Amino acid sequence: MKIQNPVVWFEIYVDDINRAKTFYETVFKTELTQLSDPSDDKMIMYAFPGESDSPGRACGSLVKVEGMPAGGNSTIVYFFSEDCSVEQGRIKDAGGEVIREKMSIGEYGFISLAKDTENNIIGIHSME
Repeated sequence: MKIQNPVVWFEIYVDDINRAKTFYETVFKTELTQLSDPSDDKMIMYAFPGESDSPGRACGSLVKVEGMPAGGNSTIVYFFSEDCSVEQGRIKDAGGEVIREKMSIGEYGFISLAKDTENNIIGIHSME
């Protein structure tokens, strides 16, 4: 079986899990579900919707854990969009900051870059 996408999981580390959850749910109009044990406050995880057993499809979560502060990495996760300007338009009201407004990347479509409420840089990709 040929796997198109080798990424199977991602984690976005956050300092304020509720603020970050609200940001991502607002910008991407989706619902995150608690993945971690609700009685364990040492590691809190909220998962993005997805099917982890489907080859070529990445799943992931927001993670709040001691010793892993937000915003210090150099990895950018790009989220799918029909038109990245739509989600870009929700970023400021959700508490984030647009870093690079929608721009063409030629035949590969368009991207927007943003900073979430935890100082992580994320990307939004669309073909329109």
